[in-house]
Parts: sequence; C-alpha cells; structure tokens
Amino acid sequence: MTDDALTVAVLRETVHGIPIDDYVAALRERLPEHEVVLARTPSEEREVVRHADVVAGMNISDAVLDNFGDDVELFACAFAGTGHLPMDALRDRDVAVTNASGVHGPNMGEHALACILSFARRFHVARRQMDEDVWRSYPTHELAGSTVTVVGLGAIGTAVAERLDAFDVETVGVRHSPEKGGPVDRVVGYDDAAGVEEAFAESSYVVLACPLTDTTAGLVDHDAFVTMPSDAVLVNMARGPVVDTDDLVSAIRRHEIRGAALDVTDPEPLPSGHPLWDFDNVLVTPHNAGHTPNYYERLADILAENVQRLADGRVDDDGFENQVA
Repeated sequence: MTDDALTVAVLRETVHGIPIDDYVAALRERLPEHEVVLARTPSEEREVVRHADVVAGMNISDAVLDNFGDDVELFACAFAGTGHLPMDALRDRDVAVTNASGVHGPNMGEHALACILSFARRFHVARRQMDEDVWRSYPTHELAGSTVTVVGLGAIGTAVAERLDAFDVETVGVRHSPEKGGPVDRVVGYDDAAGVEEAFAESSYVVLACPLTDTTAGLVDHDAFVTMPSDAVLVNMARGPVVDTDDLVSAIRRHEIRGAALDVTDPEPLPSGHPLWDFDNVLVTPHNAGHTPNYYERLADILAENVQRLADGRVDDDGFENQVA
C-alpha cells in the first residue's frame, strides 16, 4: 500500500445470501493499491469505520455511525433504495451516499420477460396438468403484437423495455419526466392521469418497476384493474404497496385480469393462508427478481470507480457515480 492508499471498510451484512467475501474479493481485485477491510463482527464494524475513508454496506446501525471517523467521505449503499438510511445524520457528517442503481437491471429485465413469456405460453397450465399426469393440449397466447406498459423507466424499467424490443410489441413507459423519453414507443407522465389510464386500457401486460412514493402507492387499484383488458397480466417487481392487494385479489376472483406475477407483495412476506397463494394464475416469487450471481461484481465496478475518483481528487468536479446525497 502507498501513502495515498484509501481504506474501504465493508460491513458484514450479506444480500441475497451471497457471501460478503465475494464482494470483498471483487473490490480487492479492482483496487490493488488500496486497502479493503471486511468487518466480520459488530465490534470489528465499530472499529474499522474509525479509520476508513469509505464505508460500504447495506445498513448503518447507530453504533457504527457514532464511530465514523473524520476521514469517512462516502457511504456506498449496496441497495438501490436508501430510504432506510440515516440520511440526515450522514449529511450532518458531510458523508456522501451512493446507491446500487443499475446493478439489478439485467437480471430483473430477464425476470420480467420470463414472467411475461410464462403467461403468454401458459406454462402454469402445463404445470398443473403435470401435477395431475394429464396430457392434453390447451390454448395459448402470442406476445408479438401485444402492448406492454412499463411503469418506471429507471435502470430496471429501461432494462425491461430494451429486452422487449426483440418481441415485436408496442411499448409504453410511465415516468415522472416523460420528456426524458426512453427505449419505448411512447412515454406518459404520472401526472397525465388520462395517459396512464389509456396505457392500462390497451395493455396485455403491465410491468411495475417503479419506486414506492406518494405518487405510486396504490397506483394499481380497483379502477386500474377494471380499466385493464380482461386478458391483461400484472407483473410487480416494484414494491408491494404499489398495488392494492385486496383489489388485486378481487380482480383475480372476478376474472377482471388474466393473472399476476408478484415478486413483491403487501404484506411481505406473504403470510401462509393468504388467498394469493391459492390462485393457479398467480405466480409468487419471494422478492427474488433481484438475485444474480453477478451482484457483487457490478456493485464493485461502481464502488471501485468512486474510490478512484476520491483518490484522484476528482470528486469536486465529477461527483460520485450513483450519488444520491
């Protein structure tokens, strides 16, 4: 290590069950001139942040934050969302915060496409017939020629739309700033209620890839389900409360939509005995769309770039990649 080497402290919490050692190894490979330290216990966490320049992790306990040394300039959050962090306290300490935006794009794009194709080819019917040892042909759908609305055109929604491009579908994006456009055929804003309603009314598939905000909470409710065609499929990879769960259960029971693929639910985890477990045309995955074996590799790319910016004195001019505060 050189005198100019920075110290990166990695906190012990893992994500998606992937060993945190993989993250440390990826960082050390990218930052051979800097020190990457893994804290494996609460005591070690409180100690290593005293001497760190950068702290990386999922969460920050009060005990760890209270031990931040004066040299800490960046907290690199391993999640895309940072609402769980003590942002005011970090700001008071002049600690910048970055997130993991973009890390999940490829795998969540694939997850959305898998859900759509599964319903298009009605694999849930094949699964049920297999369970009953039944060999019987059944009608299916084609994705080509359909309209797909993607709600949220951040990194994940953009990845979904890009992957749909090969399937000869019409795509509509919903985002806060429609003037930014996106890899879709048209874009409407959340504040364009008539435009959102029109998108729902013509969509065979509605993919939710938006953050949970005051605007998006309860966005897909009874009115939305009644507006959608009866052959529409809802794919929720956003947050559970973006959908009104009671209205979703009612829509499934009343055949107001064709089905739903839910990676997130409200409540979450989905409790045993909940009606959503019992529908043949509802696919539930346990908040698993974000899982990828490449998670730490992509995360390490972001953090390594930011450590180099810090080491090179480029932060004042360039800021940090994925900086949110």
